[in-house]
Amino acid sequence: MMRGVITALLVGALAGTACSAPSETGGDEGGAAGGGAGRSLVVGIATEPETLSPLLGYGKEGNSKIFDGLLSRDENLDPVPALATDLPEVSEDGLTWTYTLREGVTFSDGSPFTAADVVFTYETILDPGTNNPARDELAALDRVEAVDDHTVVFTLSHPYAPFAERTVLPIASKEAFGDQDVNTGPYNTEPIGTGPYTLSSWSRGEQLVLEANPGYWGGAPAVERLTMAVVPDDDARATRLRAGELDAAVLPPRLAAGFADEPGRVVINAASADFRGVTLPTGHPVTGDVAIRRALDIAVDREAIVEAVLDGAGAVAHGPVPTASPWFAEGTERPLDPEEAARILDEAGWEVGDDGIREREGERAAFTLYYPSGDRLRQEHALAYVSDARGIGIDITAESASWEVIAPAMDDHAVLNGGGNPTDPDFDLYGLLHSELAGDGWNNMARYANPAVDEQLEIGRRTADEGERREAYDAVQRELRDNPGYTFLTHIDHVYVMNDEWENVTTQLEPHDHGLGAGPWWNIEDWQPRP
Repeated sequence: MMRGVITALLVGALAGTACSAPSETGGDEGGAAGGGAGRSLVVGIATEPETLSPLLGYGKEGNSKIFDGLLSRDENLDPVPALATDLPEVSEDGLTWTYTLREGVTFSDGSPFTAADVVFTYETILDPGTNNPARDELAALDRVEAVDDHTVVFTLSHPYAPFAERTVLPIASKEAFGDQDVNTGPYNTEPIGTGPYTLSSWSRGEQLVLEANPGYWGGAPAVERLTMAVVPDDDARATRLRAGELDAAVLPPRLAAGFADEPGRVVINAASADFRGVTLPTGHPVTGDVAIRRALDIAVDREAIVEAVLDGAGAVAHGPVPTASPWFAEGTERPLDPEEAARILDEAGWEVGDDGIREREGERAAFTLYYPSGDRLRQEHALAYVSDARGIGIDITAESASWEVIAPAMDDHAVLNGGGNPTDPDFDLYGLLHSELAGDGWNNMARYANPAVDEQLEIGRRTADEGERREAYDAVQRELRDNPGYTFLTHIDHVYVMNDEWENVTTQLEPHDHGLGAGPWWNIEDWQPRP
């Protein structure tokens, strides 16, 4: 599997004018960068979470900063103990998973962490009345029980090979939660966890301010204040970084390249499983036609997008699984073949009209493709896709909009979407492709429905045999090649620019969701200021 790699382009001396060494005076909470001031870090991110409650899905992949899971992931994404003292003991039949919990851990309000908090967290997530969009990811879990204060046993209804990786999800405090409403209560914005940071303030649409937890069981972090400034527009983030309002930011490759010659900056490339692709809604008279889907899949020049849009900071995507992953099915690569794409459309009865756009039985081969406003990478992906589609007689109109506008339009309109999880294939493919999750929030945005895919996804989920799982996921990828519900375009590197003031900065192979937890600051609690 790919590993996150850090490409530090150190240019110039640290004594340059772009930043200063960490000082001992505190920064403010208004979003101004500390330049290391007060051992603080101000990071520009594109999006903010909807909630900070793990009961509603926050931090389910780990690295939530406010919380800990029973396990966490190391630099190589391997599970390692966190609130548990060791990796779980697993019964021979794969149905019973026993965790021994760390003693002496307290939540940030001083209350003790015990097995009751673990049981409370998982039982609340599994409750149908809890609005957790990721509940299905725990479908194998039958029950969770506290043997004593420091022992928890999970019992599965069927073998589920990657269950340990599902126990990185954060543990909530039963005592702090009390009897409030899980979906609307204050815990969603005033969380109490065991993590290295506590929430100091949250101004929606502006910033989240986290303060180091002095009682953290792993030791108080050296970065005393972490401010996540919410700046959706890529250009605005770059401008604020250059103006000194941010210490770090995630940026598109072209914007990040503009900082490569600045003294005291580092440009960090993190490999990821994060794909960019186009949803092709099954209910639309054009995008629902398999011939249209197959033609678009081989008419798009993915290599050109990687070079022109990503400046080489990424790889072509032949499906949701990266080609460098050991789970990628060889032989499912999509060739660039516009002539074959045209032949497929001809055979399906899509005839070229006088204006160069195809028609069939009075239906023009035309549809709208939305992308989120301010997201330069998605805009450029969309425009490249539109251009290549035009070459085979398909007329796509690219439109920018807010997610509030895009979400209700996804039934009938294509979206330049993103997704991807670098760990187990079940975590990514099930929600992306299973017909039962069609239109379920951000799951299966294309409304893809393929019984053969559903069957193989269930096999992959319900067996612990690695060979059977590999056959199942190979079959899923072959079906997706023959009947694509999406046009997958690229897997993008995540590119960050930050002031070079800290040691122990590394990256992991990153998921689609990054910013608050994933990013170079995935292990910020381990950072130390440069001497």
